[in-house]
Amino acid sequence: MEIVFNFNLNWYFIFFSFLLSWIILIFLRRKKIGKKEIKEQLLVSVGGMLTCILMELFANTTGLWFYHTGNWPAILWPTYLAGILFGFQLLKSIETFLNKPIFTSI
Repeated sequence: MEIVFNFNLNWYFIFFSFLLSWIILIFLRRKKIGKKEIKEQLLVSVGGMLTCILMELFANTTGLWFYHTGNWPAILWPTYLAGILFGFQLLKSIETFLNKPIFTSI
């Protein structure tokens, strides 16, 4: 299976959208991010990538989808990773928002 680096521009759009969204959320939450969360993010990204690899292997071997020779999009994996990192930050942002008291006593 060949790796192709000449993809549709939509792949770049998806990748950079996830990456930019992740960077924005990191910037907005920069005061709340500690060493523990960095470790969590690393574990979630590794686990997510393993899940995506298993999904691709299963789908290709069972014929759910396939890539024509020379049409394997190498940008798929960085896009998966950026999506996983964005999803982690989005969930952490929601968790922070929901744990914040709505009304504070005066």
